[in-house]
Amino acid sequence: VQLQASGGGVVLPGGSLTLSCVASGRTFSSYNMAWFRQAPGKEREFVSRITIAGINKDYSESVKGRFTISRDNAKNTVYLQMNDLNFEDTATYYCAAARGLTKRPDLHESWGQGTQVTVSS
Repeated sequence: VQLQASGGGVVLPGGSLTLSCVASGRTFSSYNMAWFRQAPGKEREFVSRITIAGINKDYSESVKGRFTISRDNAKNTVYLQMNDLNFEDTATYYCAAARGLTKRPDLHESWGQGTQVTVSS
């Protein structure tokens, strides 16, 4: 599956953004989907994941309560609604697809190209 992420931008602290990731191909509904992020000089880190049917969701402690992941299998799209953004959320955000249920980046077989989120005053 090929992934295309979008929706990044520059936002003030406390602001909101919604990221989208559109998948090509007919197998989107066969994948668990996740969002990762990577800040300059840091390793790529898990942000959130959602299971195939969208029932089970998981978040990192740093975004829990502020970010919401969702998916629309009819539109081959996964979303990340981000609220109450802070400076530490500045990073390039990547969507990724995995057959299994995992938080490990190396076990995700498809990646979007990344979309930049900058929180700045």
